[in-house]
Amino acid sequence: MSTARPSLQALSALPQAALRSLRGVFTDIDDTLTTDGAITADALNALGALRASGLAVIAITGRPVGWSEPFASLWPVDAIVAENGAVALLTGPEGQLNKLYQADESTRAQQYHDLQRVLAKVEAEVPGARRATDSAGRETDIAIDHSEFTHLPPEAIAHAVQIMRAEGLNATVSSIHINGWYGAHNKLEGARWIVRGLFDRDLDREPGHWLYVGDSTNDQLMFEHFELSVGVANVQRFVPQLQHLPRYITPSERGAGFAEVAQAILSARALG
Repeated sequence: MSTARPSLQALSALPQAALRSLRGVFTDIDDTLTTDGAITADALNALGALRASGLAVIAITGRPVGWSEPFASLWPVDAIVAENGAVALLTGPEGQLNKLYQADESTRAQQYHDLQRVLAKVEAEVPGARRATDSAGRETDIAIDHSEFTHLPPEAIAHAVQIMRAEGLNATVSSIHINGWYGAHNKLEGARWIVRGLFDRDLDREPGHWLYVGDSTNDQLMFEHFELSVGVANVQRFVPQLQHLPRYITPSERGAGFAEVAQAILSARALG
């Protein structure tokens, strides 16, 4: 795995041979698949086209499992890994929605209690901090809104992160939320876990056969790990904060950018 900070290359520079040998695509959701909070028709169609081509398609998000449930049922994806890798949603053979967790039930119950205490502490100590509106659907993490319905200045975001980490939580900042959770899981560990569980494959043995699309600072582990990592164009606003950039960048932002990635993949595979 390279430790160098790569430069952003145009989407057109994606190697055609690598795209033809892909086994699957991972994608973030907020501001990668969605535009102004909703998935657009071009992004939804792109998901379907990728899956119809025989690729695995997995969304990985910091959003809560409760928020993700309807999309796991309706979108053409193999799974949605929610809450930064803690829980996966997938549709069973009879159309039922199944949940898979990384932690056992008793561990989740204790951590949930502790997380609510930390969430209340952040709200009490950081001026303007408010829990995300989707908090009722969260089972394994907490989220503070910084850009979805509330605007927090950088110093408030940093303060919230500091409190979470001082309390023993992992903390990351997405394009809209500050997420905190207990445990070693993250987007990359979630990707490894779900690929092993669904396909009996070792992601670390085939990093060049999977592609990741994202847009924010909480995608850095994925940008660093995957040789084929793509940022939709709105990732540019986070570049000063990114230690690890995506290798490639789309011409367009958000859902339109994701659709451009899908088209590049499908065009390369059609020529193969």
